[in-house]
Formats: sequence, C-alpha cells, structure tokens
Amino acid sequence: MHFMNEKTTTPSLLRLAAAVFLGLIVGFILFLIAALFIGMFNNLMGMNIPVGMDVAENILSAILLVIFVVGCIAGFCWKVWTTPAMEEEDDSSAPDE
Repeated sequence: MHFMNEKTTTPSLLRLAAAVFLGLIVGFILFLIAALFIGMFNNLMGMNIPVGMDVAENILSAILLVIFVVGCIAGFCWKVWTTPAMEEEDDSSAPDE
C-alpha cells in the first residue's frame, strides 16, 4: 500500500495556467459534444429540450457551458495540484560505459 509521506509542494504557476487553459478548451469541446447529442436526441424523439449552440440566447445552454468549463478547470487544477512535477534526471549520475 502506498502512502504519501512526502510533503507536497505547491505547483508552479505555469502548470496551473496550463491546467486552466486546457480546462477551458476541453470544457468547451465537451459542451459542443453534449449540445450535439441533445440536438440529435431532440430531432430523433421529437422532444423540445432547449439546449443548443446559441449560448447568448438560451440560459440553459449558458448554464451547461459554465458547468462543463468550471468542472474541467477544477478537475485539471486538482490533478496538477495532486501530481508532483517530474524531476529531470541528471545525465552526470549515469554510469560510464
């Protein structure tokens, strides 16, 4: 069983900025995919679920977009915060052959 006995350090600002940027992109893509599937489901079943690509005119779409983006940003930031940064190996410590 593995327990984290080491003291975790705070991640660098660059890693957190990358997590936020990646969260924005992935959250927006997931929203587009969800809106596409909801639109296909609406057309297939003849239902009228008001989720579409027009975020400016539809409050439900805007809320769904915010949920996806905030969830992805929180997930990526949590992953960056809990995963230690990789340390580069020294080539000078390698045995000479």
